[in-house]
Amino acid sequence: MSDTAPSSSSAPREGRRTIDRRIASLAIPALGALIAEPLFLIVDSALVGHLGASSLAGLAVAGAILQTAVGLMIFLAYATTPMVARRRGAGDLRGAVQAGVDGLWLALALGAVVAALLWAVGGPLVDAFGASPDTAAQARIYLSVSCLGIPAMLVVFAATGLLRGMQDTKTPLAVATIGFAVNAVLNWVFIYGLGWGIGGSAWGTVAAQWGMVLVYVVVVSRHARAHGASLLPHRDGLAHAGRSGGWLFIRTLGLRAALLLTVAAATSHGTVATAGYQVVFTVFSTAAFALDALAIAAQALVGDALGRRDEPGARAVVRRTLFWGLLCGAVVGLVLIATSPVLGRVFSSDPRVLEILPPALIVLGISLPLGGFVFVLDGVLMGAGDARYLAWTSLVNLAVYLPVLWLLTTTVPTGTPALIALTAGFTLVFMAARAITLWLRARGGRWIVLGV
Repeated sequence: MSDTAPSSSSAPREGRRTIDRRIASLAIPALGALIAEPLFLIVDSALVGHLGASSLAGLAVAGAILQTAVGLMIFLAYATTPMVARRRGAGDLRGAVQAGVDGLWLALALGAVVAALLWAVGGPLVDAFGASPDTAAQARIYLSVSCLGIPAMLVVFAATGLLRGMQDTKTPLAVATIGFAVNAVLNWVFIYGLGWGIGGSAWGTVAAQWGMVLVYVVVVSRHARAHGASLLPHRDGLAHAGRSGGWLFIRTLGLRAALLLTVAAATSHGTVATAGYQVVFTVFSTAAFALDALAIAAQALVGDALGRRDEPGARAVVRRTLFWGLLCGAVVGLVLIATSPVLGRVFSSDPRVLEILPPALIVLGISLPLGGFVFVLDGVLMGAGDARYLAWTSLVNLAVYLPVLWLLTTTVPTGTPALIALTAGFTLVFMAARAITLWLRARGGRWIVLGV
């Protein structure tokens, strides 16, 4: 061995540094893009919240319905990323881009169908929450306008998945940042400048979403020309995307059901508890998207490694992303705990809402290391294409959570105890169930399938 050769102890450290650099190069830009996405909701909550508790509670109900409908389609990004990444890892760049283009067309078609269905049944869905008449009226206004932006949201999902699979997270960062800025300005103008109220918030977001679509169309067209891919969909590609996404749809269905039922449980405790949970859920979504940056890096890198038939490389990515997921979850949690006494003022000026928020935000902060663990392993199995396992265990996790949620809804007093209990139920009990089922899979080898 020469004097310049690394020792056996330093080689693993060098390997970790290389992997960490690759994770950082993907996760840091993805972090900015992911934070920008829930910032749309934060802007809505902050601006609408100062219209009154009924408007904020209406946003909570409409937002839960809208995010459920759109969230069920998140597989358009989650299914596209591993397909693109595997083909990229195998050296098939044309096939990688074509898989992404097929995903865009599927997203547009599904978006039109979902928007039409939600517009038709939005009123009864709002009524099903059992909210007060003022809250329900505000929710209907926001939901009816927001339906126009659903196709755009789904196309953005698919385009982002394509670029992540190509290991480009900088472009989604730029698009999301500009989209957030435009959304913030338009919302303020429409809500307060033109006096459109909660409807102005929805119109501003819809306009910003379609602007983002136009940018992505230009970007994807350039990739298609560069690698010889067609801008028209391929039937086989659409079928493959549909099969892959079908299992992830079931997986997402379980997650969204848990979220939706928790909001419904909050409405049973009154307007103040519902408004408080809207703030908690908004903060949780922001933290989750931030931590999900590591999951995105895991998806792209695991898919790429498996496409190259590099099993040791895939397992090394799992170890390093888990380490960073736990660490970042702890850091974000501590920041949230430290700011819990004042954070609520960003979202509401109602003294009743502000009074019940701090303890619930502390519980949320304590749960975030567990969240980081869950989000990373979820990304690992998505990157491996292990969608069937994710689908079935999502339903198992929901079955575990529902009895706990029922107990929290029926036995805990309304007010601060109710908000604390609902926050703990979702962020600790439900997330713990997810952590167990994900870890049981990841510690084995059945998720590892090499090649395209």
